[in-house]
Amino acid sequence: MSSKTESGHPTNLANYEKLLANLTSLGASYNPSKANLKLEVLNTQLGSSKSAVAALNTAESAQKIAISERETAFEQLTNLITRSNNALKASDSSIKLDENAKTLIRKLQGRRASPKKTEEEKLSAITEGKPIVQKSTSQMSFDNRMANFDKYINFLTSITAYAPNEEELKIAALTSFQNNLVIKNNAAVLAATNVNSGRNLRNKIMYTANIGLVDTTVDVKNYIKSVFGATSSEYKAISGLKFVNQN
Repeated sequence: MSSKTESGHPTNLANYEKLLANLTSLGASYNPSKANLKLEVLNTQLGSSKSAVAALNTAESAQKIAISERETAFEQLTNLITRSNNALKASDSSIKLDENAKTLIRKLQGRRASPKKTEEEKLSAITEGKPIVQKSTSQMSFDNRMANFDKYINFLTSITAYAPNEEELKIAALTSFQNNLVIKNNAAVLAATNVNSGRNLRNKIMYTANIGLVDTTVDVKNYIKSVFGATSSEYKAISGLKFVNQN
């Protein structure tokens, strides 16, 4: 059996179209008793499959754009944080406030408060009976970065000394930037949901056991073989058409 790849779906559709073209050419000779093998039903199934695949392709394209736009927006965050933090340190804020800001900065940039221990250091500590347990400090998921950036903005808002003249570093601009991150992230999440829904629909139409497009072709081939025989030209015309279950 061929490996399951995205290219398998259009191949199944193309071969299904060829199958239906052959069935149509048989005219009145193609007259199955089973309802879901009727030509009109098969054509409806083909149309539904094509629509589902096209909708999924559109959803996948939209997802790529949404992901790209989200990544672009978040790529600007690190530089903005660094600049605003430098603006804070250049202000009349206290050393204690500057130190408190470092904690939020580390979270936003995925850095540790202390260097990560090497495997040798961990082994040595175990030997001494003092095993080292270091919690992961990675908070670089989109949701975590937005949450931490929101905390950072609220922190800056509470500091009266933070009053940069640069428009892009002001609280209002930082808040606007945060809102844009939320919008871009929500768009990417929605796009992923749409792709998942589209994929489920395509799989339901094409690969549901017994009634999906692929399994239906087995019954069609068996019917043609029963009517015309395994060595007939009618059966040979469709027997070579391959259909792979991609579910």
